[in-house]
Amino acid sequence: MRSQSIARTLLSLTALIMVLPPGASAQEAKLGWFFTGELSTVSTAGNSATLTLGLTSTFGYRWTRSTVTFEAGGVFSESSLKTRTAVGSSPTDFTLVEQETTETTAEAYFARGRYDYTLSERFFLFGSTDWLRNTFAGIDSRLLFAGGTGNTWADTEDLGFKTDYGVTYSIQDDVVENPATNDNFLGARFAYDFWWKLTASTKFQSKLIADFNLDNTDDVRLDFENALPISISESLAFKPALKLLWRNDPSLTAVDLVTPDGDPTGETVLVPLDKLDSFFTLALVVTL
Repeated sequence: MRSQSIARTLLSLTALIMVLPPGASAQEAKLGWFFTGELSTVSTAGNSATLTLGLTSTFGYRWTRSTVTFEAGGVFSESSLKTRTAVGSSPTDFTLVEQETTETTAEAYFARGRYDYTLSERFFLFGSTDWLRNTFAGIDSRLLFAGGTGNTWADTEDLGFKTDYGVTYSIQDDVVENPATNDNFLGARFAYDFWWKLTASTKFQSKLIADFNLDNTDDVRLDFENALPISISESLAFKPALKLLWRNDPSLTAVDLVTPDGDPTGETVLVPLDKLDSFFTLALVVTL
């Protein structure tokens, strides 16, 4: 299947405080290359079979005043169900026929690139590009360009908090076209990145990206993720995480129209998809 090959390709490629406390100093980040990979998987076999893969890889380069970061990943899930039919003339004279049906139950992929330039201890500029494919949410492809400024409110060994604000331009292709909306539109973005060191081995991480469509004010999108990575060693961690994707004006899907008696009419109607998608993952994190 095409979705299986994409998931395998991604896997192979990877192989509340607003100011610094008095006297705190900024955390010294390591310069040079950095890499983080996250992998979560669940597989069952037998009378029913399921396969779920979650993958994210982040890498980039850090200079004294600037950083470039690339991130890619996705979630893929499919399930297979066996059905059995006995074909014969009696309960003692029959042939067992087995059929297996497989369908994709979840599929979402993304890629991001971002450049940050530090102006001062508190301020920075950024430019970024995001790509998303989530056909179950009705999005065949969405390319978004963003640029703006941000603030570093805290950056110590135990606490980090940043916010940024920018303008965006989106190019979106839906699985089912909505005749009432434009495919290309200007927008605005607000985001924050927060982490807090709870113990010597445990962090709390929270990230939010809020996008606003200036062409259609009802179209508000939120990408909200909370995680609790627990260090196993210097380079390995166990990371439970919950990611929420919410859209106030979701994409449309085509539904077959039938009569009250259940007879097909041969026509379809357009209805909105659900506003919220959630992804819970338990991932192994490798940091280099």
